[in-house]
Amino acid sequence: MSQNVRVRSRGTQNPTASTHSLDLRHQVFGDNPLEVRETGHYTHEYVGGIVDRWDELIDWDKRADGEGRFFIEQLRSRGVRTVLDAATGTGFHSVRLLDAGFDTTSADGSPQMLARAFRNGIEHGGHVLRTVNSDWRWLTRDVQGPFDAVICLGNSFTHLFSEHDRRKALAEFYALLKHDGVLVIDQRNYDAILDGESSSGRTYYYCGARVSARPDHADEGLARYRYTFPGGDEFFLNMYPLRKDYLRGLLRDTGFQRIDTYGDFQETYADAEPDFFVHVAEKRYLEESEPTSGA
Repeated sequence: MSQNVRVRSRGTQNPTASTHSLDLRHQVFGDNPLEVRETGHYTHEYVGGIVDRWDELIDWDKRADGEGRFFIEQLRSRGVRTVLDAATGTGFHSVRLLDAGFDTTSADGSPQMLARAFRNGIEHGGHVLRTVNSDWRWLTRDVQGPFDAVICLGNSFTHLFSEHDRRKALAEFYALLKHDGVLVIDQRNYDAILDGESSSGRTYYYCGARVSARPDHADEGLARYRYTFPGGDEFFLNMYPLRKDYLRGLLRDTGFQRIDTYGDFQETYADAEPDFFVHVAEKRYLEESEPTSGA
């Protein structure tokens, strides 16, 4: 890592894990990739080649056009100033938020992704990202809050394979929010994939026209995706296929009071149609129940 890339690394159980992850060039899945169903394995997946080519998959300009100002308007309508981008990846949303004037802190569990995000911040607008390498399960140990908003985007939450880990991570997000803060979290439409109802070929997230992102395997405990790039390079990600109502239930259990769910940034949708769901979960206390969308 070059000297001008600043990645604070305090969020791993093993103090050598971040250095080890920076050295990895190839993904590691072992002899039976379909049996790799553990939360910490993502540090062996977001390495080397896939990080180097991730921005080809996103296509920043097309993705910005696809999502428009949805996230910016959601945050501004709630008076948000400070944001924790908890799944920074290569920095797309951190840079967009900084461009829009939000005070943004960028966190990720992959040091290689954060190194790329730091470089992207400079290249896309001259932003010096405040980066923290942290595991969500110990986020409050590594990140100083509170924040008006936490965002966890890019289908990232599906890298948590146990309910115990998911509940711990959501509790950490909740704890880092101010009393009236908001969590914005997204996921693929795994209901449609698991139920054989997915008919959508469009995407607002992965816009690289020459890159293919397809499910290689799906069951109730694993969604394994194959990413094929020009030139024939192939990479894989193993994720937990979260169902929409299950995640909404976890958000309620964590203490979020109002949860609105959008399908591909729209309030109205048929469940099988969207590629992605976006949940906007408010922490502010409601003395009386308010209706929520997407229930």
